[in-house]
Amino acid sequence: MGRSALVGVVAMWVNREMDRCVGSRRRWRDLPPRRRAAIAVAATLQLALAAAAWVDLARRPVTAVRGPKWRWGLAIAISWVGPIAYFRCGRIEPLAAAS
Repeated sequence: MGRSALVGVVAMWVNREMDRCVGSRRRWRDLPPRRRAAIAVAATLQLALAAAAWVDLARRPVTAVRGPKWRWGLAIAISWVGPIAYFRCGRIEPLAAAS
């Protein structure tokens, strides 16, 4: 088998696989209403968590953040992991006032 024939066979295989993968994707309108609602709720919670983390980061002084603020700002953009990591590890909580 020549080189050009091999390239042709590989190209046909890639095209067939792409058609199979793209054809099997579900569209938003094909999802059941409960699944759409669950996705919408999860997306809203994720955005709210990220927004809360970014607001906290913006208002917090540099001395009360572990590491550079710009890195935490980027990390917060990573799905659920970033904001949760910021709230758990990125903030230095002030000492509680002695009563």
